[in-house]
Amino acid sequence: QVQLAESGGGLVQAGGSLRLSCAVSGNFFRINTMGWYRQAPGKPRELVANIVSDVTTNYADSVKGRFTISRDNAKNTVNLQMNSLKPEDTAVYYCHANVQRTLWRAGDDVWGQGTQVTVSS
Repeated sequence: QVQLAESGGGLVQAGGSLRLSCAVSGNFFRINTMGWYRQAPGKPRELVANIVSDVTTNYADSVKGRFTISRDNAKNTVNLQMNSLKPEDTAVYYCHANVQRTLWRAGDDVWGQGTQVTVSS
């Protein structure tokens, strides 16, 4: 069974930094996509950043220039360095991965439990 373990959330003052990490464990052939989504109260879940096919990176316009996503294939982890945090970044952040179980099957979407990020003003 594939699982995602998230860490790094917390409370930070505006202008500060946090680093989120997500490790994938279990049985799988490869990870096609890794990234982070977030959901603020009363708002739908949105993509923050991800890495597709280990090459292409995508960022929400609201975080460009402030957040950096990276992937460590040796450790099956994805990291999100968040700098210059704003109160608007406050949300539950969810790790996401599209995991291919075998070479012969399409990837499946797997989600972490979520970690709270709170930015105070």
